[in-house]
Amino acid sequence: MQIVKGVITIEELRKIAACTFGDMVKAVVDVERELVAFDAELHSDLEALLIENGSKQKSLWGINFYPDLQGDDFIEFDSMINMRPSQGNMSRGVDDEKVRQKIIEIANKRVKR
Repeated sequence: MQIVKGVITIEELRKIAACTFGDMVKAVVDVERELVAFDAELHSDLEALLIENGSKQKSLWGINFYPDLQGDDFIEFDSMINMRPSQGNMSRGVDDEKVRQKIIEIANKRVKR
């Protein structure tokens, strides 16, 4: 598991995917601190790593990267950690369009394609 504060290349993501799920890398984005943690079997492990490093749970959102896909298919908004009725998010996705856009912005900043 690691936290990206700088940039990771798409090739690095492909290597991580090949060692885990084949075509996908699980990640958690801190929308407040603009960090991305990745390379774990569970989003909850990445969530815990970020919290241990100063993130707030309410700012963390689980996603999946698909390094070989383009456009909207590159990021999938699907994680159990996203289910939080107390914040109005009733699904495994990210229901708030502004939060989704912020996640995309951070992903584009941290992943060099």
